[in-house]
Amino acid sequence: MSGNTITHKITPTAEQIGATRGNIHGTNHDASLAPNRAARELGLRRSEFDLAVHLGRILTVPDEGGGGGRRVTREEIGRIRAGEGFPEALRESVRAVGTMEGAALMEVPRARFTRLARLGLLVPVKFYVNRYRAVVWLYLADELRQFASDERNAALLKGRTPEGLRDQLTEGLDLRPRNWRGRHLGFLLRQADDPWAQAAAIASLLDPVEVSGVVRDPYERSHLHRFRPVQPAHGTPGSPAAQLAEEIMTAADPDEIDWLRTDLAGAVKAARRQRPAPRPALRPVPTPPGREPTPHEAEEPGRFRGLLGRLWRRDS
Repeated sequence: MSGNTITHKITPTAEQIGATRGNIHGTNHDASLAPNRAARELGLRRSEFDLAVHLGRILTVPDEGGGGGRRVTREEIGRIRAGEGFPEALRESVRAVGTMEGAALMEVPRARFTRLARLGLLVPVKFYVNRYRAVVWLYLADELRQFASDERNAALLKGRTPEGLRDQLTEGLDLRPRNWRGRHLGFLLRQADDPWAQAAAIASLLDPVEVSGVVRDPYERSHLHRFRPVQPAHGTPGSPAAQLAEEIMTAADPDEIDWLRTDLAGAVKAARRQRPAPRPALRPVPTPPGREPTPHEAEEPGRFRGLLGRLWRRDS
């Protein structure tokens, strides 16, 4: 999946910067609903509910009951239900369509729709791997309509694709995976309620080798792993479909990897300042009988004092 031609950092989408993170604390189970119940209250299928959360249309809070998931406060349910055009407007705002339906909405041929998506002009919101091991990209119907109605895009919809863009497509440019990753990272960061969770969200899009190159401390890497977000499942683990999905969910282009590494380094540094990663406690080593430890020995870690103890026993 090539994308080396365009080297700028993807501009955050509206849901990445518009919605609050939903870090509302102090809630309990009586004042909030589990996802399945919240979806029913809002008249959404669970897949629609999950996408609405992903997009920041529904704000969630941590499950303080120890379940480790997310919940929706009754106040948030009330806010959404009071919205204009509920529930049809909410349901339409999260309607995701594939290439065929998207092309029909924009009144363009499927081939042109695909070219626009590969060029990064249409940003996918979801994907899945079908039974033929082909990646199916899904787009927000609302965003497609907005793109088609913007007069500045008229030439892209009707005219001949500019030569420079055609050359990039010929070279294999496909920004759909990268754009999806950028959007997905916005969702993960919005859900992260801890600085280590924020760092883990960034690390989840990098190959483990890249993470090790940035986070050299094994205890910090282990701590990051504890907060690693659960990625969408695509087939049985280890299956071709799962491997293909993992490829899509891992940064591929050198410039994308570089800025993710930079962001990861900054996030780990900030998390370390707020709360260092836990380390195993050092076991105290008794001072050999007959003498008191020197101030220098008393300040040294247990490993050095243990060495002194072994030398003392060998000489006695």
